[in-house]
Amino acid sequence: MYAVIKTGGKQYRVQAGDLLVVEKLDGEPGAKIAFDEVLMIGEGAEVSIGEPAIEGASVSATLVETRKGEKIKVFKKIRRQGYRRTRGHRQFQSVLRVTGIDGDGKSASWDGTVDLTPLAVLNARARNLARGMEAAEARKAPVEAEAPKATKTKTKATKAKATTAKATKAKAPKAKATKAKATKAKASDVAAEAAPAPKARKAPARKAAPKATPEATDDQA
Repeated sequence: MYAVIKTGGKQYRVQAGDLLVVEKLDGEPGAKIAFDEVLMIGEGAEVSIGEPAIEGASVSATLVETRKGEKIKVFKKIRRQGYRRTRGHRQFQSVLRVTGIDGDGKSASWDGTVDLTPLAVLNARARNLARGMEAAEARKAPVEAEAPKATKTKTKATKAKATTAKATKAKAPKAKATKAKATKAKASDVAAEAAPAPKARKAPARKAAPKATPEATDDQA
């Protein structure tokens, strides 16, 4: 059993279980979508055609993903004018999985499970890149988990080193000062030993009393 539906200005012939690519539709992956504009339903030689759509008929589908289509190039040229323009375009598309058709007293359904894996992941698996990506992520996970601890220990070690360095710097000037004092004391002791003993100063000589003159003696007599 098949049906012809219209969406995005285009017509599509679908069956239950088909994977359909249409113009972009609103919705998240896994959303249920129903097409009410069914133009024709057929099963074998029996065909029902709508005028223009079949009343009460609908096609249900599940949205798998919304992605960009293949790139197309738009090239424009005007001869003898030197005009050339190249543009690229990628149209947004919605990928659907048709799950059922109902209308004209007939129905068909698909009993499978809808796989929501996007095309990019499928291509990566086909090129055997998904396993490498998963392995790389698994390797990064424990490293990222352990990295903060290592940084914390490093920071603690650096802080401890900084405190010890500050303590040594604080103690260093005192040690230098004590050493300088000791060297100065030693130098003064050596200089004192090497210097000659100071000479004792002689006491100033006392002047002798003046002798009495004979005239003075006579007067006194």
